[in-house]
Amino acid sequence: MTSIAHTLERVHHEDYGRLVATLIRVLGGDFAAAEEVVQEAFADALAQWPASGVPREPRAWLVRAARNRAVDRVRRGVRLGARVDALEQVARIEQALAAPPQGTGSGDWEGPADDTLRLLFTCCHPALSEEAQVALALRTLCGLTTEEVAHAFLVPVATLAQRLVRAQRKIRDAAIPYAVPESEALHERTGGVLHTLYLVFSEGYAASAGPELLRVDLCAEALRLARLARTLLPRDPEVASLLALMLLHHARARARVAGDGGLVLLDHQDRALWDRALMAEGAAQLEAALALGGHGPYTVQASIAALHAQAQRPEDTDWPQIAALYAHLCTLAPGPVVQLNHAAAVAMAEGPARGLALVDDLESSGPLRDYHLLWAARADLLRRLGRREEAARAYTRALGLVRTEPERRFLEQRLEELRPALR
Repeated sequence: MTSIAHTLERVHHEDYGRLVATLIRVLGGDFAAAEEVVQEAFADALAQWPASGVPREPRAWLVRAARNRAVDRVRRGVRLGARVDALEQVARIEQALAAPPQGTGSGDWEGPADDTLRLLFTCCHPALSEEAQVALALRTLCGLTTEEVAHAFLVPVATLAQRLVRAQRKIRDAAIPYAVPESEALHERTGGVLHTLYLVFSEGYAASAGPELLRVDLCAEALRLARLARTLLPRDPEVASLLALMLLHHARARARVAGDGGLVLLDHQDRALWDRALMAEGAAQLEAALALGGHGPYTVQASIAALHAQAQRPEDTDWPQIAALYAHLCTLAPGPVVQLNHAAAVAMAEGPARGLALVDDLESSGPLRDYHLLWAARADLLRRLGRREEAARAYTRALGLVRTEPERRFLEQRLEELRPALR
């Protein structure tokens, strides 16, 4: 990747959501216009930087480009007779997107923190379906492509695109306010907000596509917003549980990636690399959730993550209890991915044959037929049972579906390990 492409990708990852969130506010709640302005700013960079070079402060450059594009858009609207007070709107845009002066050495533009929270709660308005809430937040808040969001939902791209258009139209037609709701309305949006935050974190912790396994920027943003949500809703045990879950997972992030960027499975991770401070914070949040009466899906998942964190060695892992917790999770938050995780835990607790039977049931039921992790899990269980030809076919199927390079390399290595036995 060239330095220009690398820089643009980094700034996009770090600042897309904040820029869009602020522009939605200063452009009167117009999601589509805000996204277009940010995309135009990145297009400007792509057109100009090859000739002028990457600026010393690329983030500030892009903020100024977005500001100029937004101002141009307002002025064009005035010429076309739009009913806006152009001068006031331009002043708001310039104030909201005031980048630090060049030469300060910082080059940072933090953006108003409340704008991100406003966007999150607007996306999670109860007038929208929960699927639309999460899809819209992933697209606008995190800058995921429509293809990436579609993959996260396991739906066709065209279906997801229509879902996004309908959600934006609903916000506009229903005049949904772009604001963090008052305290009495906070709780009715909590479910959607937590679901969104967890999907954002999950996309960062296990990217659905691309050259890297982790997207640390997404994990950090999800954690930042989860901490804000915890402050807003200090008596909600599921908020505390979700924060605990994220912290306990994120503590293992460094050990999940090998020096060459490859995937390292849990059993092979160097546990000395686990971040003990994050684990302690996660455990404290889980204790707080339980003290508040937590027993929902995030509390169960955080309890599973805590059991992994407590194991000093892979063989110390309490797989029977983890399998039991996943079984409970299947009743609280049923879904095919939860069932797949349950099958994997059962395989560890009771043996691969028992886990394979559950995976085969899932495969025949259909929803995960094109999900690479189902085929990777099936391949691993067949390999452990010595059914190498079937394992090879399952690895090949997984390879045809996987979308990240580290996972592709891992699956290719596993398939290569089987070849001598197949000759």
